[in-house]
Amino acid sequence: MKVFVTGVAGQLGHDVINELTERTSNQAGNYTCTGSDLAPEYSGAQDGTAVTKAPYVSLDITDEAAVERVLLQESPDVVVHCAAWTAVDLAEDMEEKVRQVNTVGTENIVKAVKKLDASRPEGCKMVYLSTDYVFDGQGTTPWEADCKDYAPLNIYGKTKLEGELAVSGQLEKYFIVRIARVFVQNGKNFIKTMLNVGKTHDKLTVVNDQIGTPTYTYDLAKLLADMIETDKYGYYHATNEGGYISWYDFAVEIFRQAAELGHPEYDAEHLTVLPVTTEEYGVSKASRPFNSRLDKSKLVQNGFTPLPDWKDALHRYLTELEF
Repeated sequence: MKVFVTGVAGQLGHDVINELTERTSNQAGNYTCTGSDLAPEYSGAQDGTAVTKAPYVSLDITDEAAVERVLLQESPDVVVHCAAWTAVDLAEDMEEKVRQVNTVGTENIVKAVKKLDASRPEGCKMVYLSTDYVFDGQGTTPWEADCKDYAPLNIYGKTKLEGELAVSGQLEKYFIVRIARVFVQNGKNFIKTMLNVGKTHDKLTVVNDQIGTPTYTYDLAKLLADMIETDKYGYYHATNEGGYISWYDFAVEIFRQAAELGHPEYDAEHLTVLPVTTEEYGVSKASRPFNSRLDKSKLVQNGFTPLPDWKDALHRYLTELEF
């Protein structure tokens, strides 16, 4: 199976190629992977893993002609579209640029995939990564994967929704996978922010009225690899298991585990974490949903293995992280 992955400079694209390569090495699959991103050559984490050695194509997804040329030339069986503008607050000031990446870029890939699918007996599948931000985040009921009550609160959510609709409106062989609260080994994320701030403060306030579940890209990559082996197309929600938590709950567990791993500066004697409401914390440039609970039951219904518990994912993450 030939797989083309966009956004390999980001952690999810990085992890997807590594997962597929590992399955090929272990004879658990047979994949040929090509990565792409905007830079002239691979510019992601230089960690010596498979993705750093995999075939790479420089591609501006906002260039329709370039997307068509590259994808028709590569002729993949699957396109895993990880490339996206994900800086939520910054997006509020750069709407047109964000739309070019998240909406137009996705539309360009969809058009090329549609041509590939029509031109080959085996067709072509597409995986599109989306977000809980396509919903308004009201109430307490978990959002179901096939819910169409879209009402994004910010530019990021609006453009990711537009990408979703381009995929579902023009293709048949697609997986739209919504994720939330992503954490990665490389790059910025909530865990690293908490650990850094915790080193220089003895008291922190963290929001406790925005509820959801974290997603570890390493675990998510395994699920995406499972998905592309099937024809169980459609919308899915995928975060780690372990229930719904607030950012405050997540922070408390981050510091607890960090202390257990030999960093006493994060224990309860050295650091106090206080819960506050979003209103008390202060308004951010982009509105955030309060209810990011995602119903993941469709995964099990279609025979997919859910992601591990988020506490387990956090432990594995912290064990590998240098801090």
